Amino acid sequence: MTDQTFVSLEPATGKELWRGSASDVDQCVEHSRKAWPEWAAQHLTRRIELVRQFANHVRSVAEPFAELIARETGKPLWEARTEVDAVINKVEISVNAYAERTGKKRLNSALQGTAAVRHKPHGVMVVLGPYNFPAHLPNGHIIPALIAGNTVIFKPSEKTPAVGEFLVDCFLEAGLPDNVVQLAIGGLETGQALVGHDGIDGVLFTGSVQGGVAINRKLATDPRKIVALEMGGNNPLVVIDTPKLAEAAVLIVQSAFTTAGQRCTAARRLVVLDHLYEPLMEEVLKLTRKLIVDEPFADPAPFMGPVIDNETADLLSDSFVHFLANGGKVLKHMRRPDAELPLLTPGIIDTTEVEDRPDMELFGPILQVIRVPDFESAIAEANNTRFGLSASLVGGTPADYNRFWASVRAGIINWNKPTNGASSAAPFGGIGLSGNHRPAAYYAADYCAYPVASTEMEQPRANIGIGLAPEPAPKDD
Repeated sequence: MTDQTFVSLEPATGKELWRGSASDVDQCVEHSRKAWPEWAAQHLTRRIELVRQFANHVRSVAEPFAELIARETGKPLWEARTEVDAVINKVEISVNAYAERTGKKRLNSALQGTAAVRHKPHGVMVVLGPYNFPAHLPNGHIIPALIAGNTVIFKPSEKTPAVGEFLVDCFLEAGLPDNVVQLAIGGLETGQALVGHDGIDGVLFTGSVQGGVAINRKLATDPRKIVALEMGGNNPLVVIDTPKLAEAAVLIVQSAFTTAGQRCTAARRLVVLDHLYEPLMEEVLKLTRKLIVDEPFADPAPFMGPVIDNETADLLSDSFVHFLANGGKVLKHMRRPDAELPLLTPGIIDTTEVEDRPDMELFGPILQVIRVPDFESAIAEANNTRFGLSASLVGGTPADYNRFWASVRAGIINWNKPTNGASSAAPFGGIGLSGNHRPAAYYAADYCAYPVASTEMEQPRANIGIGLAPEPAPKDD
């Protein structure tokens, strides 16, 4: 694996941005295991001090960091800057979360001693990152893991290694000890080797359902390892009666097309009542046609940039054609201005008449529109998926939202808000094919440390009060 070369290209230009070789997995694990005991033995306040130094260092390099994210992912510079902000803000959020989710508990009794609950780190954690938020999402695992006392081996997506390298360099520049956070460059083989390595104690993954299911299968017979999976969604946005159709259209566009649709919480399916269909789509199409789609540094600033690469653009184009060939009605064509680059304009297609709509995450700017006769049918369509990450209701009354909230299966359920843009100060995760019931963000502390229950006394004190034979009579001499 060490002689394999990886190259990262800028999606917006096709130019080479970064080049490097695959890492030696055994060496990474060996170094991480050696670094772990000393890092775990550091007082919690010292570990927190060092991750705060990391946040301060990121502040000092925020602009070049954002520029690199924009170049390697293709997302607009304004959005890349918000990602850097999220990296910084994750530190204090994680400090507070660790205190709340893993706080110490003690119950003292003069006769029974002390009953205590404390938390311990797992050991060496592998973080497998995605390409859409190549700094923020892996950092959301790394920071809680470090605070808890774990060491981390971070393998970024092979599509965004430059950002991964920059992120790890920030930890080193902040003064974290050697090998507490390591970079592992590589593709599928490197990820598989890390997941299956005997020296690994946990795997924290963000990515496709195919990748997450493969990890789950690989480790199904190895319960020693903690596994947290975040695998995206086929997310519904349901619109029922509302007088604010223009505002509803804004929420739809934000949900479907922010980050060129490359968010795991992006709206994939717009479910709308029949009588709202025409006036709502008029507003949505009017707004969508105004969106600027361009390279990250364009002036005026674009709403969205390209998808990650040409292979992804080809797959999305094929998916759009598939819908069209199977009864879909095009409302807005998804176009590709330059066949050599993965720049796609938003595509909207009515798939109400498409039989056996594929239940999959189309990771890009494609929005399916599905017409339904009533609210009950809308809820049924929202649940017509094996995924369960995010769902949103637009319009209706508090009673309607209560019904929606109670009926829809998802880990994030919103009302008159987009499906995306979840807060890091709340749990982030889903059910079904979206995750394995280990939500990240504020709840990441839960899988980065395990609770230890103790009963303690300063001196041994014990007796057996039942079941003992009486003292035997003394023998005559």
